[in-house]
Amino acid sequence: MDAYYAPPANAEPAIYKQLQDRGKFTRLLSLIDKAGYKNTLGAAGYWTMFAPTDSAFQADTDFTAWLRTKGINNVDAIDSSTAQSLVQYLLVFNGFNKDRLDDYQSNVGWVANAAFKRRTAYYTGFYNDTTFAGQQVKAIASNRNNSGGTSYFILADNNNKYIPIFTGDFFAAQGIAPADYTYFYPNSVYTGFNVAQARVTQQDIAAENGVIHVIDKVVTPLPSIDQYIRTKPEFSEFRKLFEKFMVQFLQNADATQRYNLLTGQSANVFVKVYSNLLAYSPNNENFFKQQDNDGQKDGWTMIAPQNDSLLKYIQTISKEGYGAPEFFPLEVMADLLNAHMWQTTLWPSKFNQLPNFLGEAVHISSPDNIIDRKMLSNGVFYGSNKVNEPNVFSSVYGKAYLNPKFTIMTRLLNTELKSIVTNNSTKFTIFMMSDAVLAAQGYSYNPALNTWTFGTSTNDSNRLNLLRILNTSVVETPNGELDNLGTPGFSGTIGTYGGEYIKFNGNQIITAGTIDRNIVVKIDSIKTAKNGRVVYLNNLLYFTYTPIGKHIELLGTPTTSEYNYFWNYLKNSTAYDAVTSSILGTSGGSFYTVLAPNNNAIKQAITAGLLPGTATTPNFNPTLTADKLKVEKFIQYHILDKRSVINDGKDVGAFPTLLKNANGDPLTVTIQYPGGIFEVSDVSNRKAHMITAQSNQLSNRTTIHLLDNYLNYN
Repeated sequence: MDAYYAPPANAEPAIYKQLQDRGKFTRLLSLIDKAGYKNTLGAAGYWTMFAPTDSAFQADTDFTAWLRTKGINNVDAIDSSTAQSLVQYLLVFNGFNKDRLDDYQSNVGWVANAAFKRRTAYYTGFYNDTTFAGQQVKAIASNRNNSGGTSYFILADNNNKYIPIFTGDFFAAQGIAPADYTYFYPNSVYTGFNVAQARVTQQDIAAENGVIHVIDKVVTPLPSIDQYIRTKPEFSEFRKLFEKFMVQFLQNADATQRYNLLTGQSANVFVKVYSNLLAYSPNNENFFKQQDNDGQKDGWTMIAPQNDSLLKYIQTISKEGYGAPEFFPLEVMADLLNAHMWQTTLWPSKFNQLPNFLGEAVHISSPDNIIDRKMLSNGVFYGSNKVNEPNVFSSVYGKAYLNPKFTIMTRLLNTELKSIVTNNSTKFTIFMMSDAVLAAQGYSYNPALNTWTFGTSTNDSNRLNLLRILNTSVVETPNGELDNLGTPGFSGTIGTYGGEYIKFNGNQIITAGTIDRNIVVKIDSIKTAKNGRVVYLNNLLYFTYTPIGKHIELLGTPTTSEYNYFWNYLKNSTAYDAVTSSILGTSGGSFYTVLAPNNNAIKQAITAGLLPGTATTPNFNPTLTADKLKVEKFIQYHILDKRSVINDGKDVGAFPTLLKNANGDPLTVTIQYPGGIFEVSDVSNRKAHMITAQSNQLSNRTTIHLLDNYLNYN
């Protein structure tokens, strides 16, 4: 057995003996002895040792300052527990030469130049903590993220800390600038092979039980994000939000038993658990743990706003409706915190390129707003003099989200439009739908049952109807098209996100549905957000159930109406169903535009032979099949299929009509704006112009316009 397992005669000495023989590691060896690691490093095993020389201990003022924080005056006074933490943090599992230290050990093999951290032998273990309520507890950190159904604590995992290693090959492969290193370590020199703030002065010293890399500074154990922020009083208000709203201390029987066995003491152990609403658990050292070693290649990032900036900001958003953080829904609090959390390393040179957990780029600048920065064991910490204001608060969406009077509207926005209206690069006007207004109209939502109710009905059509109203209430206004709402004489028509159109006239907003119901919807007030304005109304922007034909009937029935001739031909044609008031080729869910020639234009069309009768005696109800076909074609050629347009200059080009040729292809008309005038032309280039004063009539997903000429379908 001895012959078989004995090391070869020409093997290099073990790590401990190598350090002894070189004569310049006496202080490190003293710590190894105190830590009880002499046998570990003097016998078989497989380690990477980052070894500070005696001169490193003597000249490193940062190390001396670190000792003082622990009440230790000099190296000789270091106790065994402190010695153990130092030695363990300088020990990396497995032996790595420099060319392997920056390679990621994935589950399927090595990934070159993809790693900048290595797991050490050091971990915090059990510690004393205090809950937000002031209860002192024996605690242990969670070692998983509390999300995705994964347990937040695995007893067999010690939550080992990582030590950062920076190589030129890693920086080059990842597109990271050497200046990123000096940003975190301004008092150190980047050489292309650094361990935290230290330079590697001698590399790849082979030992029987691993590899030694000599460093010129003492690297002390780095805290986690959770540990670091508790030592920074200038960010205590930010930490308080986590501790108060997002942290639980959960008693754990397995951890309790382990603690009692290891210490011989009787105490309940609590796991410090962060909410699953957060991007990550700041005390988790293991990154995602989707692979065993994924902490080698990445880590978390947190930007913490300093106290005065945060308190001022919270006071501002509290005024939107909730009054104080105590009354914020947890989702709102989570969004505030997650706006400052990245599930990746936010390198200084990529500061504005990587999205946070909310999917937004950072809204503060580096270095202008950064007052603290630290590379930590499980990620990166930045302290800021400014809040990284999330779009969900600063956008028009925030006016509903931050106000308890608009919970139903917020839920509806979350269904489809949240990602759109929180985009601060696009301007919107949103007409607000308060819970009170919705309730007054019979609408409610039951979160326990996830049911949308109208009156006594709980049919899903209630939700769909509200979404249609919501879509009508969202208008993209990139050029401030609705900035003068409420101004006397300011009127017009504009398209909404849902594709339907609304009218505005001074202090009044008009839809096809409000006209049908004879409702006057007025503006109560207006607020401004970063990406537009929100308009508070006294009622809903209803849509209409009335068929298109019925609205044409209302327009054309009066004998003095310029729509009269068009309506009379329509109502008697084979293109019209008088029972349902529907037009051949249309359906309830599509969009249309009716281009109705005025009475004089209809007379011209009769004279041209496109309609039956004479200019003085129109034949509105022909009996001949050929004449009926003329009317049908004429009607269909004057209706745009699946497109609702107004004279806003946005819809230009050829558009299909309801009329189709023998091959089943739609005939088209062309819309242009010569001199800024709405002009539509047929296939023979006959032109007609909108009579604006009598156009922009609203119908069911349809606009109805009056033209000064007819279009020739032949």
